Amino acid sequence: MNFYLRKLTTRHLSVSLPFGVCNISNVACRSCFSYFSTLSSDFRFESPQNCVNVAGDSDINVVLARINPGSSEAEVVQSLLSDPDCDSIKITDNFVGRVLYRFKDDWKSALGVFRWAQSRPDYKPSPELYDKLVDILGKMKKMEKMHSLIDEMHAGHLISLNTIAKVMRRFAGAGEWKEAVRTFDELGKFGLEKNTESMNLLLDTLCKENRVQQAREIFYELKLHIPPNANTFNIFIHGWCKANRVEEAYWTIQEMKGSGCCPCVISYSTIIKSYCQQFNFQKVYELLDEMQGQGCLPNVVTFTTIMCFLKKSGAFEEALKIAERMKSVGCKPDTLFYNALIHTLGVAHRLQEATRVLKVEMPRNGVQPNTSTYNTIIAMFCHHLQEERALEFLRDLESSPVCKPDVQSYFPLLKLWFKVGKSDEFLKILVNDIVNKHHLSLDLSSYALLIHGLCRANKCEWAYLIFEDMIRQEITPRYKTCSVLLQEVKKKNMYDAADRIELFMKKMKTA
Repeated sequence: MNFYLRKLTTRHLSVSLPFGVCNISNVACRSCFSYFSTLSSDFRFESPQNCVNVAGDSDINVVLARINPGSSEAEVVQSLLSDPDCDSIKITDNFVGRVLYRFKDDWKSALGVFRWAQSRPDYKPSPELYDKLVDILGKMKKMEKMHSLIDEMHAGHLISLNTIAKVMRRFAGAGEWKEAVRTFDELGKFGLEKNTESMNLLLDTLCKENRVQQAREIFYELKLHIPPNANTFNIFIHGWCKANRVEEAYWTIQEMKGSGCCPCVISYSTIIKSYCQQFNFQKVYELLDEMQGQGCLPNVVTFTTIMCFLKKSGAFEEALKIAERMKSVGCKPDTLFYNALIHTLGVAHRLQEATRVLKVEMPRNGVQPNTSTYNTIIAMFCHHLQEERALEFLRDLESSPVCKPDVQSYFPLLKLWFKVGKSDEFLKILVNDIVNKHHLSLDLSSYALLIHGLCRANKCEWAYLIFEDMIRQEITPRYKTCSVLLQEVKKKNMYDAADRIELFMKKMKTA
């Protein structure tokens, strides 16, 4: 056991830090189709995922067709080696990378395909592909396999700091944080340096996995021979805030200054966001003043965060004053800020001012709206039962040269029309616009909204057709949706439909 681990006590191992963190840069980007029903919920965002389109790639489809679900690594390799069609495939890094993406949740198939590609005499996988496979094995907690692959990479001099970062993060994510530390301790074995960059990777890994106390103990040892930089302290600021220990985060800013590093807007904004989450706006304003006193001006993300949480607290007028404070320091608004401003105005029932922001203020300042901007306006007018105004902005969005509608652009109108009992013709036109005119795919929430709405409107025949369409699209309805539809079709004596739904619900329970 290395000397960092010996410094950590059993008391440290029992620390439980359950609090999560959201990305402050995305606070204002939240879709508003459930505009007023979500005002009391937390801001949560999904990180954007990289999408790989495998449709239409015949070589990839050949490989996918040869792999049976549940096959072992050896079976995958043998299946591909014994197929003449696979022999004719030209193997490239791009091809292997796309197949690995397809099997990112199936380590046996991913490893099997990698070994098959590796067996071709004219192909040698790149270090980046090895890193992807390391990440897949680590994600699936196949640590022995991951270790073996690391040994193979080491023999081929393929290990980089990026590889080590993936290994440490997967160990920490699996709860094996000591192994993450040991990996750092063995950097020299791989020809890599223990320096500020690699130290920050380790500390960031531990802090993100709620091991900030352990990270702190390790840092005290490492800083004796590795100099920290501003990023080192920002990692701890984020870690303490994630653990809801904002006072330690603020103390870290003081320590940062003592080490000769200047706190930046990220340092202060992270702590400001934590105080916002506590609705401690007195501390928020104190920090804003401190920032300006230090010559570190808050940015648009800082102000957007404050506005959103003031709105969430119900302090609408105070939230709207943030726009003036922002102007006073010369900070220019962006699309996300304006989205938050429009949302705040809408919640404060100041519809005319919200409309003016989109129609006048944004063009005047050269800021382009996005789909979320229009979705917020549409939802706002639907909430106030102003259907024609909502439709006006929907048509503006449909014809916009800079952004196009998504499925959620239509949700408020669908909900409104179900609420007021619009005719089938209106609903059919709107659904047709979604699917055929704009080629948008209905997702689980879309289908659920339609089925529940149609059932409440006593149109269960149509709701059942939508249920059947879900099944054809291989989208599994929620159990509650099935239960609601089942009750309605039974009332209409639709026995075949009821049998079909009941059978599907039984399969859901046994799956």
